[in-house]
Formats: sequence, C-alpha cells, structure tokens
Amino acid sequence: MKFYIIGDVTVDHLYHLERLPEPGEEVTPQQASMKPGGAGGTMSVTLARLGHAVTLAARVGDDPFAEYALSRVRESGVSEAAIQRDATLITSTITVMQTRDGERAMISDGAANRQLDPAGFKKKDVEGADALIINAYALTEGPQREYSLAAIEAARGAKTPVPVFIDLGTGAVNKAGTSLLNDVVGADYLMLNQHELQALTGTSSISAALAQLGKAGAQRVVVKVGKMGSITWTPEDTELVDAYRPAGKVVDSTGAGDTFTAVFAHAILAGAGIGGAARAANAAGALAATGFGAQERPITHEDLSAIVPELAAAAPSPAPAPAKTTRSRKTPAS
Repeated sequence: MKFYIIGDVTVDHLYHLERLPEPGEEVTPQQASMKPGGAGGTMSVTLARLGHAVTLAARVGDDPFAEYALSRVRESGVSEAAIQRDATLITSTITVMQTRDGERAMISDGAANRQLDPAGFKKKDVEGADALIINAYALTEGPQREYSLAAIEAARGAKTPVPVFIDLGTGAVNKAGTSLLNDVVGADYLMLNQHELQALTGTSSISAALAQLGKAGAQRVVVKVGKMGSITWTPEDTELVDAYRPAGKVVDSTGAGDTFTAVFAHAILAGAGIGGAARAANAAGALAATGFGAQERPITHEDLSAIVPELAAAAPSPAPAPAKTTRSRKTPAS
C-alpha cells in the first residue's frame, strides 16, 4: 500500500521527572534523552516498518538537527521526495517533560514545518496513494495549512477517491479551537482524544461531542480514552474497544498517539473493520510506550496479528527502498 503523510518532523528532547517544576524552580531529571520525533515522522516510520511505501511531506531547516530528525525516516525507507529544506528557519524541536504518573508539559516550536510550501505539492502523488494521513498541526496555520488543504482536495477529487485519515493533537486544538472543525469533519476517519474532542466541539461530554460531530457530517470517529482504550463511532454504532496491556513496562507515552493512528490506517487498508482496527491501534500505542522515544519500539506484523488475527494474512511484501536522494532543494520561507 502507498501512504502519503503530511505532518511534522522534529527533534524531541525528553525529560523524565519525579514532578513538574514550579515557576523558577530547577529540577534534575531521572532520565534525559534526545530522539527523532514529530507526528509525521513517527507515522511514516511506523508504516514503512510494516512494509508500506510511504511518502512524507514535511519541511526542515538547513541545520544539523534536520539530519537527526530525519534519521529514522531514512533508515525505514520512507521517500523524501516531498521533504523541503528551509534556508531561514530551523528544524522543529519539542521539549517534553513527563512524570511517572503520566503528567506532561511540552514546549513545541513549529519552525520550518509550518512553512511547508504548497508550491511544491504534486497532486498526482496524492491521487496515486492508497491513503492520505494528516496530523492536524498541519492544518493550524501558515503555508503548511494551504498544502494540507490542497492535498485533501486532491484526495477527494481523485478518479478513485483516496481515503483521508486526520489525527488531531492537543496543541492544534488548543490553538485553533472549534474553527478546526470545518477542516476535519469531512475526513473518512477522524482520530482524537477526549480533551481534543470536547475542545473541538465546545461540549462537555463525549456523547454530546459525538452527537455534534454527527450533525456536522462526520463519518467515522475514533476517540482515544487512555487506560480505557478507545471509542469507535459511526452514525450507526458506538463501541468501547478495551485497552491493551503490554507485557513490558510503559516508560514513555511520547508518540504513542501517532503510532495509534498509523496502525489504525494500516489495519483499515488491510481489510479490518473499524473495531478491529481500533484494537490493533490500541495495542500499537501501548507497545510504543514501552520504549523511550516516539520511534524507538518497532511495531511488527507479529505484534498486530496476535491481537487482530485477520491481520495475519495482510502482511505486505516489503516495499522497495527508495533511490538515494541528494539533499532537498532549499526554498525560501513563505
């Protein structure tokens, strides 16, 4: 299968703390690390490791961080044909502070990612894909938003319409609020957590929020509800899909939601129903959290077929590695 993904690539600075610091306080982390990350990068790496042909559309700076942010993307065989270089802005970075009980604070800089130039978008690349996946940060502002809207239009207007998967993010919803609703409600599959769901719809409960999405025209919604698992919704049915408990210890939830989204899309295209896809995604997100860093713990076909047996026969042949490319052409910030 061919996936076209629009989302950020970042360098993640991860700090595991006993507790979050008070203003002006200095604390010593229990563990600190630097890892490749970003929703676009993590979804791309996850799908490429599962044997799919993946093209990632993102923008990085002309700096050493760019090479590190893209390191796992390259190792996994993701095509860099749609990666742009920015001569002015730096590669995006995220600082994550996380406690053992799951409390988290983040400092995120969109930087070069938000300047993804729509002039570089090639309609045929989306029309030739089997699925388009967009992280909602790419819909919040700047040229990256125009690029994403053009991609959605291309997917819907293709001779054979390309299914669109949109995954929200807390920062994206906090920034754009209910104004984001019109951009995402038409997705074939919309994925978000409980906070994002309620902030997107301006409601105070999951049931009220889902009802509002239904009235707005949503087709299929998956709500990530943490330790409870996930909720799948269609106009005909609502189901709570139980969480998966991994054998390994959960040590870092960074990127778990992005892994969830990638595996959900993988399972849908492999022929699973929405409930089966959510079960596979629950497992993938939980397994990803047993490694430090968003892209550290690979998700395998063996992992998924053990949870959703119908996926056992859906393992694709490994996609051929893309031809080596030279450094992407620099384009000025828009």
